Amino acid sequence: MSSSVHISVVSPIYGCKESLKELHSRLVKTLCQLSDSFEIILVDDACPQNSWECIEALAQSDTRVKAIRLSRNFGQHYAITAGLDNAKGEWVVVMDCDLQDKPEEIAKLYAKAQEGYEIVFGKRVERQDSFFKRLGSLVFNRVLEYFTDTKHDNTIANFGIYSQKVIQTINRYREQSRDFLLFAKIVGFKKTEIEIEHAQRAYGKSSYNLSKLIRLAVDSILSHSNKPLRLTIQWGFFIASSSLVFAFWLVLRYFIYDTPVEGWTSLMVSMFFLFGLLFAVLGIVGLYIGKIFDEVKNRPLYIVKETINL
Repeated sequence: MSSSVHISVVSPIYGCKESLKELHSRLVKTLCQLSDSFEIILVDDACPQNSWECIEALAQSDTRVKAIRLSRNFGQHYAITAGLDNAKGEWVVVMDCDLQDKPEEIAKLYAKAQEGYEIVFGKRVERQDSFFKRLGSLVFNRVLEYFTDTKHDNTIANFGIYSQKVIQTINRYREQSRDFLLFAKIVGFKKTEIEIEHAQRAYGKSSYNLSKLIRLAVDSILSHSNKPLRLTIQWGFFIASSSLVFAFWLVLRYFIYDTPVEGWTSLMVSMFFLFGLLFAVLGIVGLYIGKIFDEVKNRPLYIVKETINL
């Protein structure tokens, strides 16, 4: 794809209004050292702090700032999708707006990409996050690894640089459940990772609490793996096999040792166990059906309220 823009930076905006001016100035300073042709795409995901006023002012003072305002809060990965759909650069950087992703580290990512890589992830070796956030991220990635059979490193997030070919491929994934990092990992292409500095959070606070992480994990698992269904089948065979073995043992005890078979208690326990298992399996199947229902409605991933410089 030919493009007059060399580098695009996409950043979803939510809850960090105070950081925007500093984000813009540091990005411009860094990008000017790499190329004369760049764009900064800021996507306002209906920030409750009314960040649009600041984004609008930045876009009016600097035409290299492209502003997208969504009609409501769709979520981080939907905002990233809106930015990627409008990114024209030969190289696209995705980063958060809270300045924990340091704009100066883009130079490292870009330099590594020039060695022939089409995806370069930033690896936050020393994460400047709270213990509980790091723990939640670690558990999230381990669960995701198990159910999706893919490798996940909790020191790697969205911050990275991606070729336009990679972005075009990711943009073809239009399912309702969005996880940009997971898409970037499964599309293939030549990829690597480099260590970057991770800054303390100076503005706002993370919108990802435990419940949101769990919801994101469930969505990612159901959208990218049928392993839960396969596990229920294996569990069903295990229960059935165990029941046959136990039944055979009861028959042997009755005829060889003349031991009577316990009645009501064992029957009720078995019934409660099997009915509980059955409802759990139906719940898992129901989640998959719900995902199918969401997809067949074919609703737009996001709705744009207004744009500037696009």
